[in-house]
Amino acid sequence: MKRISLFTICFVIFIACWVFLQFVIGGVISKPIPNSVIGMYMALVLVAILVHVSVEDSRFKEFLRPVYETLVDDRYRVRRLVLVIVIPLLLTGFSYTNLAQKTPPPGDPRDAHPTPPLELKYKDEVIETMQKAQNPYRHYEKDDPETFRSHVENGKKVYYDNCFYCHGDHLDGQGHFAHGLQPLPANFQDPGIIPNFQEAYFFWRISKGGPGLPASGTPWNTAMPVWEDHLTQEEIWDVILFLSDYTGYKYRTFGEGH
Repeated sequence: MKRISLFTICFVIFIACWVFLQFVIGGVISKPIPNSVIGMYMALVLVAILVHVSVEDSRFKEFLRPVYETLVDDRYRVRRLVLVIVIPLLLTGFSYTNLAQKTPPPGDPRDAHPTPPLELKYKDEVIETMQKAQNPYRHYEKDDPETFRSHVENGKKVYYDNCFYCHGDHLDGQGHFAHGLQPLPANFQDPGIIPNFQEAYFFWRISKGGPGLPASGTPWNTAMPVWEDHLTQEEIWDVILFLSDYTGYKYRTFGEGH
């Protein structure tokens, strides 16, 4: 029985390590691993193989024997011919895959964030103009901290009774139902969400949900319910207090710069 060469064994080990990183670790066990990380680990595997085969001169010569035979031995002309054809094809395919210009995805007609109406309404009742509307319980933060905490705690209860299924236990948009929604639920831990909007804007988005969004912003495909059909004004304002209190982010006040 012909003995498998040391070069072949090392080559198989190298390919097996790549497959393990690419498809087992980065496909089954965890999320895909960046190519740069895979490249770093494969470089370490290659160094380990070279160190192993170069410990002894006889082992290193045995490792190089198939390479030498392929290059100079007339018995392996077919092997040389195959390598001369296959290697350039592989390099060409790799270069094309990485350098070819990719067609950009079609534009999304949906706005980044919907434009609110001029008036803030709860059901059909006008509360105030959007610019002037304020959270009626925000002043307790300075005037009566104990009352303020009671509103925050009520907002916490309302959130975990109604909102965490989509927006998550930690307000990070990773709720139980989030994977089935498009677009994904808002991640309130994102520093680009709460600080960029007024409390009145959040009241509008929560109270009107997806069906209350402007037609110019379609298609929204959001599963946000019309919460004014289920929550009182106080409950909505309290949830808004809780979002800020939990994340530590402050809402934008009208007149602040972008």
